[in-house]
Amino acid sequence: MFRTVAELVAIAERERIPISEVMIRKEMQEFDRTKEEIFAQMENNLKVMEAAVERGIHEKVRSHSGLTGGDAVLIQNYIQSGRTLAGERILDAVSKAVATNEVNAAMGTICATPTAGSAGVVPGVLFGLAPKLSPTREQMIRFLFTAGAVGYVIANNASISGASGGCQAEVGSAAGMAAAAAVELAGGSPAQSAEATAIALKNMIGLVCDPVAGLVEVPCVKRNAMGAAIAVVAADMALAGVKSRIPCDEVIEAMHRVGQRMPSAFKETAEGGLATTPTGLRLAEKIFGPAASGERSRA
Repeated sequence: MFRTVAELVAIAERERIPISEVMIRKEMQEFDRTKEEIFAQMENNLKVMEAAVERGIHEKVRSHSGLTGGDAVLIQNYIQSGRTLAGERILDAVSKAVATNEVNAAMGTICATPTAGSAGVVPGVLFGLAPKLSPTREQMIRFLFTAGAVGYVIANNASISGASGGCQAEVGSAAGMAAAAAVELAGGSPAQSAEATAIALKNMIGLVCDPVAGLVEVPCVKRNAMGAAIAVVAADMALAGVKSRIPCDEVIEAMHRVGQRMPSAFKETAEGGLATTPTGLRLAEKIFGPAASGERSRA
């Protein structure tokens, strides 16, 4: 039905339907299922996301490694202080992105969107914007379909895997997905969703995947926080009428080329970047023993 963002937007504009509806129709056609069945499956995903967010912002969940946990609660407490610099809306999205990834690091249940390592961005933005936009349950489910449509295009034309394209492919893709969905949720046009995706992705290109000790914790959790913030700002920029000088599909292609040229040390191997800093190596040794840090220091 569509393979590029341009085709996705063209269908939506021609049929005078939102991007979410294009994706719903694609799913119905591809899997020969009813709209009710497609919605029910996505609502289950929404429930999983909601439970992870609620757990993460109310409990100081801790990972087994001890590297992450409790930051979502800290951010929520800071919001309540009224002293925030970024503002309540962005920080609420940030805290809920962090909450999701802290639950993931603690072996809790999350919904990979598009991956487990980048699972916080989409629900963080959705549940962060919900208090302001007061969406219906259907609108929240449609948010996920819009995000899914953009993720589908990125997956087919670039990558959503850190091992293949670096963190730009994971948190970067998630930020682009969330930005597009946020625009639709706020009443923007399909074309504005495409602009938001392009703006978000442009600011994540080149981001490496360098997990400390090889775990999806540091810097992954905080990168989800930044991905959520970028998504909200990108959505606002698009809704304001700002356009990307480079079309969305060309941005995706550029991200793909960067990922192909990125050294393997920066593709989830923990052989470069933050993973091989002195502190990163010490943490790896503390968790896995001297052999782990020694192998990474020689890499």
